[in-house]
Amino acid sequence: MLVAVSSTGHTLLEPLGHHERRLWEPNPGAMGGRQVRRGGWYEVFIPAEIADRGFALDEDVVAAVVSATTALARLNSTEPRLTPLNALASALLRSESIASSRLEGLSISQKRLARAAFEDADSRGKDRTAAEILGNVKAMKQAVALGVSGKEVSIDDICDIHRTLLRFSVDRKIAGVIRTKQNWIGTNPFSPIGAAYVPPPPEYVRRLLEDLCRFIARDDVAPIVQAAIAHAQFENIHPFADGNGRVGRALIHTVLRRGGEAINYIPPISLVLGATQKSYVAGFGEFSGGDVSGWCDLFVAATERACHEAERMTTAIDDRQAEWLERLGNPRRDAVVRRLIADLPGQPVIDVSAGTKVTGKSHVTVNKALLQMEEAGIVRRLNEKKWGRAWECDELLDLVEEFEESVRRSFPGS
Repeated sequence: MLVAVSSTGHTLLEPLGHHERRLWEPNPGAMGGRQVRRGGWYEVFIPAEIADRGFALDEDVVAAVVSATTALARLNSTEPRLTPLNALASALLRSESIASSRLEGLSISQKRLARAAFEDADSRGKDRTAAEILGNVKAMKQAVALGVSGKEVSIDDICDIHRTLLRFSVDRKIAGVIRTKQNWIGTNPFSPIGAAYVPPPPEYVRRLLEDLCRFIARDDVAPIVQAAIAHAQFENIHPFADGNGRVGRALIHTVLRRGGEAINYIPPISLVLGATQKSYVAGFGEFSGGDVSGWCDLFVAATERACHEAERMTTAIDDRQAEWLERLGNPRRDAVVRRLIADLPGQPVIDVSAGTKVTGKSHVTVNKALLQMEEAGIVRRLNEKKWGRAWECDELLDLVEEFEESVRRSFPGS
């Protein structure tokens, strides 16, 4: 049984956890004013364990799950006319990573990220934002690979994803470390008093993560529903001092890939969730209150929309590549220039060395092909003093940027 449907068609709400009142001790000797020194009462939320829990969804949500599952299958059966699967998958993964990072206040353009990825590790340190988002790209790839492996997800796996995420950040000291202190979400950095959300105290975290891993190992829940519930539960546990949102969104793709629903491409779900951020964040509270159907409805709708948008981007890239080939006089199928154009979605900043790895051809042959592409306006040479002999595909990067912006604009007021 993939999902249970309530006999009445509508589910009864049973809270998925409980609140406890805790006292924040005052600190009379603290520097920084009265706000820092004061104590008081606050409420923590202790999520319920979900590993063995049944989940009944409203009938309309079950129908939405079926529709989104079909959309995922259609996306993952897409065969681009020219681009290899891995190159197109990389383009979609970059969009997902950028969108997930944007939800945490880290914004970057496709062009800036592509340039940072082209540079070496030492150079990346000069652009801290780019380094952090590249960490997110790597963490997302790691989460997908974990799903591909089919192994049961462990706490160590989750910590490894977090470690990869933060290894280039200013918070790398806490990378992969489960928190040992109380954290909270709110505007007051000094105490959880009046916070918007206070997750469980640290002594609950490991047990709740073990329970979450057991839930992810289940095979009786539809993968999209499993991804939705696992994501919300992870965010409510909030096991790390920072980076919870990005790791939680990476785990979505672990679950989908493990369940066989995203075997080739990951849909840019974070892009849609980010465009509806208020509803997305509010959904975690609804889930905690027991409205699993409401939360799954939001998540499933975002997943289906992300699949349709990914198909739209795939078609746009296909069309642009066909236009480039026309500019070049439609070169023969085994032409080096055709192979380089095919790989641009995965590597929009390229040099001769990278081109030889892609094509297996000599430096002289690849250089000649890149010069052809430059003359046709497909790629533009970067400043040689700074970048060496390298080219950038502005048209492709702008196309993806416009695609992302169009998705955000399609949800006015969100």
